[in-house]
Formats: sequence, C-alpha cells, structure tokens
Amino acid sequence: MPVLCTTGCGKNASLKRPKTGDALCKECFFWAFETEIHFTITRGELFNRGDSVAVAASGGKDSTVLAHVLKTLNERYDYGLNLMLLSIDEGITGYRDDSLETVMQNSADYVMPLKILSYKDLYGWTMDEIVAQIGRKNNCTFCGVFRRQALDRGAALLNVKCIATGHNADDIAETVLMNVLRGDIARLKRCTAISTGSEGTIPRVKPLKYTYEKEIVMYAHYKKLVYFSTECVFAPNAYRGHARALLKDMERVRPTCIMDIIYSGETMSVKEQVSLPTQRVCSRCKFVSSQEVCKACVLLEGLNKGLPKLGIGKSSKAKRMLDDYNAKQNEKLEEAINEINNESKKNNCISKGKVCRSTCKSKNAQSNLIDGKTDENTNTCNNERDANISNEKTNCCGDKICNRKDKANETSEPNSKAAKLLAEYGIPENNSVETIIPNGEESKNLISANNLSNDINSTREKESEKEISNPVNNEEFEVDLHTNDDIVLKEEDETCAGACGKIDSLHIGF
Repeated sequence: MPVLCTTGCGKNASLKRPKTGDALCKECFFWAFETEIHFTITRGELFNRGDSVAVAASGGKDSTVLAHVLKTLNERYDYGLNLMLLSIDEGITGYRDDSLETVMQNSADYVMPLKILSYKDLYGWTMDEIVAQIGRKNNCTFCGVFRRQALDRGAALLNVKCIATGHNADDIAETVLMNVLRGDIARLKRCTAISTGSEGTIPRVKPLKYTYEKEIVMYAHYKKLVYFSTECVFAPNAYRGHARALLKDMERVRPTCIMDIIYSGETMSVKEQVSLPTQRVCSRCKFVSSQEVCKACVLLEGLNKGLPKLGIGKSSKAKRMLDDYNAKQNEKLEEAINEINNESKKNNCISKGKVCRSTCKSKNAQSNLIDGKTDENTNTCNNERDANISNEKTNCCGDKICNRKDKANETSEPNSKAAKLLAEYGIPENNSVETIIPNGEESKNLISANNLSNDINSTREKESEKEISNPVNNEEFEVDLHTNDDIVLKEEDETCAGACGKIDSLHIGF
C-alpha cells in the first residue's frame, strides 16, 4: 500500500527524509530542502544585495548541489547576487582532471563564469609530486592547507565579497569529532561557525551547514544533476576517514546525532585562562593565518628545502628542524668557502696559462740580478738548471723536444767557422795593410761570418741596454731561475720561448 506525502498534498511519498523521518513526495522534498537552505542564509545574513559570490566548485555532489540551489534561490527570492565558480586543480592524476570536466559542464549549465587555479601555478608543486616526497600518511594535510589558501587567492583575483563552500552537516560533525580526539580547542570552536574570516580578509560561508549528506545525494539524484562521485585516490589513508566511520555508526543508532554534535560544538565554552590563537595576516604571503607565518608557507618552505615533514606537527618541532637545517647549510657554506680559498692559494702563481715557480726567487735576488750581481742561492739554482738542461731533454712544446745542448752546439758551429775565416783572411783594424778581398765561395763565407758575428754582438748589446734602462719593470714580472722537470710548459704558438732556455734560461711569468 503506497504511503501518502505527510504534507497533505495528496501525492504518494517517494522518500523518507533522513533528517526528520518524514515521508515526502519529490516536489515537497525539493521545497523543504531549498527552504531550509534559504532559512540558513537569511538567519545567518550570509549575503548582501549586489555581492559577488564565488562558489567553491570541485565537481562533487556538495558543490554541484550548492551551485544549483544558490542559482535557484537567487532567482526565486531575488538575492541580487553575482555568482561565479572557483575551482582548484590539485594535480591529482585520475581524479581532479576528470572532475574538472564536470565543473566545466556545470559552468555551462548554470551560466556561471569559471576560474580554475592550480597548485602547480601557485606553489610550483602538484599533489602527485608532494605525495612522492611525503608519502600517503600526511598528504591530506598539504592538500587541505594549500586548497584553503588557494581559494583565498582565487577570491582575491576575482574580487568577490565571500566564498561559498559546500560543507554539509556531516562534514562539520566529523570535524568536531576530529578536533575533540586531537584536543584542538581552537579549531573546535571555529569549525562550527557558519561564517569564518577576520576583518580585512575574504570570509567563507557555509549555506549547507545544517543539510545532511544523504539528503544532498537524494536531491542530486532526483534533480538529475551532473556531478563527479569518484573518491580521491589519496583519501583512504586520511584521518578524517576514521571520524566519518565513527559518525556513520552512531547515525544508525541515533539519526539526530549529527545535529547534536554540531550543537555541542556551537555551545561549548572555553575557560578564560585558556589562550586561544587569533586570526591575523601571514607576514610572508599576506593571507589569513593564526600564526606569524601561515601553515601553507611553512609546508611550502619544507618542500623547497627538502624537508617535507617540516610543517607536520607542532610549530616548535618545525622551528627545531629549520634551525638544524640552517646550521647544516651554514657548515656546508663554510666548507665550500674554505675549499675555494685553498684552491686560490694553490693557484696563486698561475696566471694566463703560465706557471710561476718561485722556489728560489726573492726580492733580493731580483734586485741583484738588475745590478748584474747574483747571490749564492741564485748561482745554485742556475748551476742546477744548466746541469739538468745539459743532461736531458725538456718536453716544453708538446710533441716538439728542445735540447739546450744541441742549440748551443748549433750556435757554436758558425762561430768556429767565422773564427777560422777571420784568422785566415781577416786583418786587424789597427793594421794599415790593404784589405785583401778573396774571390768565389771564400768571399761569401767571409761576408756571412762577419754579418753573423755583428748580429750576435748587436743583439747582446741591445739586451744589456734594455736591462739597464728598464730596472723598474722587473717588479711586474716574477723571474724564476729554478726548474722542475716534472712540470711541462706549453706555449700557445708551439714554439720554444723562455721556458726552454732560449732567453738566457730565464722563465718569465706574468
């Protein structure tokens, strides 16, 4: 036998309300459901005429029903509201990307503009990346904190007066249980407020505060609303799941327990001796916070510094972890600075690709060298250098091998020939005898020998004049008379220069 609607409309009842137990037809259920939400809005004075309201849309049943009901009531009771949708993309593969398609469909169905913000754009991280760092134990802490601040950021961009969220009676009762179990008195009082937010911040309102979750599902079902019903892939490990299971067990025994828990949270008083945190503005991001630095900034700092658990737990623990991290970073910085200083000391004598070996050099040796004098140390270095060069070959130009002994032999051969020719054909300058000019090849050899002798003498005279005329420039060079056979010198033009001993065996380094 069919049951008639208890309102007396004469229609058969289609459902039994979970909240009151009344048997209602669909039309009466819609009217009762929407009227209760209208009463919540008007009694709580959630909106003012002409306000721009951002509806937090996730694509689920709560936000979809909220957007539909607000649009219906705005037209029915002439609220004069400018409604728009605000959605947050947490970056959860297989969940949020699919639900965003539902949000876009709702935006088209309800003719509401849509704004989507992502964690990646706001914080540089997605939830998939965060879970890879923190694991699946405390991941909901990051998601909840970042989403709440992301809503504030989106509301500031849209320049709205308030944010309407889809928190229902079951959600608020679960939060009360969680705060009781954790001993969080500050959140216990705040979670039951229908409007949250301090002066200077964008408030968040809860039009569905006294609406049961089961009735929301039935309303969406009978209205044939499009919503996304898949649960978040990271939700099974959330702490809220245990409070939800406890609440459902109590609801079977006492259906009104949900409203009773909310009423208990609203009327619970705290002793005056208990200090409660006050809402203020974060010193970093300038968004609402109960501490000097908000939880979102602390969590984000931990992720960026490789300390994902920095914001998990009490603030004192986070401060200790941050102090330890800064101390380790300072130690690493000091080690790096010391290493750089040591390297610079080792390479202090290296400049422009040339090696300055200053084992035997000193300012006294340089001054004595300018004056044409040498001390005992300089003579010792010169003797060792000449002995080493005369006994073995020095590889100074890559594949080219320079031997000072061979070079000396090459330069001595023309001198001996010139001496023979001068002895045979030369005439002393003070001799008044006529000069005999030989013919043929002997004349050519004599001329070349004389030219070679004159070139050698003139070169030596010029070098001695330069040394005498430029004694001050020696301070700009580091002259080393000591040689080390283990060090190989390479000239850029692949020719033997002072490193091989061509310039009186002196190594000149800039």
